Amino acid sequence: MASAVKDSRSGYGSLLRTPGAWTFLLPGFLARQPFAMLTIGIVLLVQSTTGSYGTAGAVSATTGVSMALFAPQSGRLADRFGQRAVLLPGVLAHAAGVVALITLALAHAPLWALLAVAVPTGASTPQVGPMVRARWAARLGGSPLMPTAAAFESVTDEFTFVVGPVLATALCTGIHPAAGLIAEAALTLAGGLLFAAQKRSQPAVHRAGAGDRPRVSALSVPGVRVLIVAFLGIGAVFGGMQVSLTAFTQHIGQPGINGVLYGIFAGGNMLAGIACGAIAWKVGPRRRLLVAYGLLALATTPLWAVTAVPLLGAVGLVVGLCIAPALITGYTLVETLVPAAARTEAFTWLTGAVALGQAAAATSAGQLADGFGPSSGFLVPLAGTALACTVLLALRAHLLPRGSAAGTDAVTRHVPYRAGAGAEDRERELARA
Repeated sequence: MASAVKDSRSGYGSLLRTPGAWTFLLPGFLARQPFAMLTIGIVLLVQSTTGSYGTAGAVSATTGVSMALFAPQSGRLADRFGQRAVLLPGVLAHAAGVVALITLALAHAPLWALLAVAVPTGASTPQVGPMVRARWAARLGGSPLMPTAAAFESVTDEFTFVVGPVLATALCTGIHPAAGLIAEAALTLAGGLLFAAQKRSQPAVHRAGAGDRPRVSALSVPGVRVLIVAFLGIGAVFGGMQVSLTAFTQHIGQPGINGVLYGIFAGGNMLAGIACGAIAWKVGPRRRLLVAYGLLALATTPLWAVTAVPLLGAVGLVVGLCIAPALITGYTLVETLVPAAARTEAFTWLTGAVALGQAAAATSAGQLADGFGPSSGFLVPLAGTALACTVLLALRAHLLPRGSAAGTDAVTRHVPYRAGAGAEDRERELARA
């Protein structure tokens, strides 16, 4: 593990010099913004037109649930028919859905109409992050630069969470409540079409033949199901922070500072992500995930009790610093838990879990903010991470990939055999991996 990370630490320059890499990296970055901008843009627009954080959270949650449910299907279809075939109709449908949602919100349409449009809007959100990872795999194959690519993509995801929400908040509060969603739709359309146009870097399509083995589902891997619970908790932090910070800054009469506070939180997330890619870890990813998640749950504890803006910014920074290690380590575990044929689907399940957790947290935090005051919404990140941390500790054995030969080899390669070691000693060493 340490050697792999060491290689990635010195290989970013080589990675970015990979022929053809920038042709899909730049449009892919533009097309990733919907995941980071969509929910906060909906919250700000609907709250502005209805005056209710609960209603805004419900619409945002419907979008997130739809995104979470359809993301794995999108990944599966991309594997079967090609990314371009999924992206082209997807980005057009998503842009149309966002336009319809904006129109209905500004027309003060009833809640059922907003919810009805939120479903296709979320379902059509392009899953570009997993598609970029698949293109790296197709481009690099078994190259030593693959760990570097995984670290780079994780940092890119974190940077998206810095740029997207801050941009959406600034546009909604500084120009017009619908400006954030308008920008989101424009970036989706432009970035998605440009990304789909890059045919040369698209992975080959593998359609099942008569004699092929049946396709493996990522959900059949127990460790993936455990990671989905962990990523639901991470989504609870994002959704709870977005709604609660918005409610808090509105309550104190400084709505413009919302973007600053969220930027501090997301900035800590990005900085920790960069650091995770630069550290030569001496402990295995399973233990890192458990420690990182415990720290994340602990960091969210004081959020609900903080009333001073500077202190809230400081606590938000600490929470952000704790998210990236858990998120990146979870994605790293996929490499050893899941067979190669199902990894794109696994990545989309985890991405969908973040969206689902974000949606549920937005709804819960909105209801709490409406009923018990703005600070009560900060209880949602604490509850979400505490529950997920409990599940991780209880089911941590599933994060050791004993069920697949590839996964077992990946673990045991990093646990050297010691002469005279018994089975129990070997098991303890595997557990530390």
